[in-house]
Amino acid sequence: MPGLLRQLSGLGGCANPIRLDGHRTEYDVDTRTGEIGNVLHHLDSSSLPAGQLLTRCNNRRTTRCPACAEVYRRDTFHLITSGLRGGKGTPERIAAHPRVFATFTAPSFGPVHNRPSGAAGSVRRCRCGRLHDQDDAVLGSPLDPSTYDYEAAVLWNAHAGALWRRFSISLRREVAKRAGLSQRAFREHARVSFAKVAEYQKRGAVHFHAVIRIDGPGGGDTPPPAWATADLLTDAIETAATGVRVDGPVIDSRPHTFAFGRQLDIRTIRSADFDGGQELTDRAVAAYIAKYATKGAETATGALDRPLRFLAELAQLDISDHAERLIRKAWALGARKDLAELRLRAWAHMLGFRGHFSTKSRRYSTTLGALRDARAAWRRAQAAATSEAEPDSTLVLSHWVFAGTGLSSAEAWLAATLEPAPGTEGEPTRG
Repeated sequence: MPGLLRQLSGLGGCANPIRLDGHRTEYDVDTRTGEIGNVLHHLDSSSLPAGQLLTRCNNRRTTRCPACAEVYRRDTFHLITSGLRGGKGTPERIAAHPRVFATFTAPSFGPVHNRPSGAAGSVRRCRCGRLHDQDDAVLGSPLDPSTYDYEAAVLWNAHAGALWRRFSISLRREVAKRAGLSQRAFREHARVSFAKVAEYQKRGAVHFHAVIRIDGPGGGDTPPPAWATADLLTDAIETAATGVRVDGPVIDSRPHTFAFGRQLDIRTIRSADFDGGQELTDRAVAAYIAKYATKGAETATGALDRPLRFLAELAQLDISDHAERLIRKAWALGARKDLAELRLRAWAHMLGFRGHFSTKSRRYSTTLGALRDARAAWRRAQAAATSEAEPDSTLVLSHWVFAGTGLSSAEAWLAATLEPAPGTEGEPTRG
């Protein structure tokens, strides 16, 4: 029992660990001759209390594993923050670069139940005549499902990633135009960097939150030119976002073209090093973006957070009628050969969206991989500090195979009574 408790505590609270069968052996190596000597340590999965090696699932979704999702959220927070005020290899002078926080919404596919904003922050009645509560389950659902454009809604999600890519290209052109530079010359004077996250609105349409920044030609390591201002960047974003288009498929003689919605919110990010800190702060932006990095379509569907194998599975799920119609439409469109590249059946649980939830440009800041590597290096250093063997004189041979996922009922009961072991909150995560 004590050994099992120690093994479970090392998971850091992971709710659905991966089970592995195999072994790991450490050998002493003569640094002069390279000859392999005695066995220093041998680990066989069958000898472990749980009968197998248990490792964290590292799932980013809160609905799948709260503990691993929290590590992913913290990583995203540090990634965004380092691009706003420095740190993690990014210089602190980055805080003085012009940057904004922008939200890009989806277009309308039909009127839905909502809470319209009134004067002085008040809430007006919906078109249905009701004054909806903030937690009303009907919010986001169509006023008339028979006229709601479910086909366009699913295809919008499927093309949202391509639309963002087109926007990022157009934005660089618009910034260069306002600076009086050609595209080639612009690269020698400045660079546009960004970090974004996707979020589902209650109606099931994806929209994007993004931090967008102007740097010097070398990215965050170089100061931006004198003409680079937050106002110039805001104006360029407005023009690029309203003008960009992506052509979609033609279905039953109906062409589809996708653009961002009319609701575009752009706010300058302030900090102690940038215009007095009177408005939106870098910490507030980072926390807001990190919150959505661990969510998926379950924000709109309520329960579905994994792929469907059969459409009949919907009958066993607690989801809204609106979400079910979106999923059924994605499933039906996924049967069309001309839409095979969209893989709509594989992504029906995501209502058609198959892009990455959090992305960034190369020079924005550090990377999730770098953060994971730093934690792994720290843990190796801690382990080496308690080992008598020198790291350079040890050979490690291991072989592991996948054996399943999850905990037995008894293991789950025990794990629920434990606090994470010190240092395991920082296990490397997967995106």
